[in-house]
Amino acid sequence: MTTTPHPRAVAGPNRPWPLYRQCSGIALDLGSARTRAWISGRKGVLDAPTVTFPGDGAVYPIQRGSIVDPPGTGRMLDRLLGHRLPRFGRRLIVLTAPALGGIVFRTQARIAVEVLRPSTVLTIPTARAVAMATDADLTRPLLVVDIGAHLTEVTLLTDGAVTDARHTALGTSDLDRLTPPTRITDTIVAMVTAMLEQDSTSGTFDALRAGALLAGGGALRPDITYRLSRQLHAPVRPVPAPHTAAVRGAARLLEAARTHPSTTGTPEPAAHPH
Repeated sequence: MTTTPHPRAVAGPNRPWPLYRQCSGIALDLGSARTRAWISGRKGVLDAPTVTFPGDGAVYPIQRGSIVDPPGTGRMLDRLLGHRLPRFGRRLIVLTAPALGGIVFRTQARIAVEVLRPSTVLTIPTARAVAMATDADLTRPLLVVDIGAHLTEVTLLTDGAVTDARHTALGTSDLDRLTPPTRITDTIVAMVTAMLEQDSTSGTFDALRAGALLAGGGALRPDITYRLSRQLHAPVRPVPAPHTAAVRGAARLLEAARTHPSTTGTPEPAAHPH
C-alpha cells in the first residue's frame, strides 16, 4: 500500500482536531468501463460509466487498466462527485490499483484525484481490497481472480501482500460470438500455471487448493465460473456483489484509516514483532 502524505493538523493542546476528523473520505475503484465510489457518511456505492465529454463525443480516459488521460479522469470524477462533497476542507482518498500498475498508475491517479482536494491518497491493490470486502483470511496464501470488462488480473496474496500477479488485456466486454468465454478461462489457467511453475514455495499451490476468489463482472457469469473451476481442478468462489467488491474493500480501509490512532490523536499501541 502506497501513501502520498500532505500536511495535516496534529492533535494536542490548543490545536485543531485531526484533519481526518474534519474531512470526508472517499473510496474509489477506477475501472476501464465503470467507476465506483463510496463516500463516508453516505449509503450505497456510486456507479457510473468511466467516460468524459470534452467536446462533441465521448472519451474513455481509462483503458485496459491504465489511466491514459489523467485530466479527463479528473473531469469525470468532478462530474460524479464534486457536487456531493463539502465545498471546503480536504479529504482522505483510498484508491484501488492494479497489482501491476506500479508507480505509473499511482502517479496518474494522483493527478486525476487532485480535483477532489485530497489531504492524503492511499492506494491498495485491487486484490487485497476484494479480500478485505469478503473478510478473507489474509494469514494464509490467497488467490484472487478479478475479471473486469477490459482487464483480467490473477493475484497471489501472502500475508495480505502481493507476491505474484499476472494480467491480460482481456475482459467480459471482449466476449462475443467469435470470442467465447473459454478465451478468458484458458488465459487465466495459463497465468495460474505459470505462477505454479515459477513459485519456489508452496504458496500458489496452497492458495489454489483452498480455492480462488472470483471478483469483477466476470464472476456474475456462471459459465465462466463453471469452466474455470473445471479447468483449474479447484474451487472457485464468486464473492458477494463481485462488481463492487473492490470499492467496498477500499471503503473498509478508509474507515479504518479515519479512526486509526495516528489520525485521531489517540496513543497507538506498541507494535508486536511477527
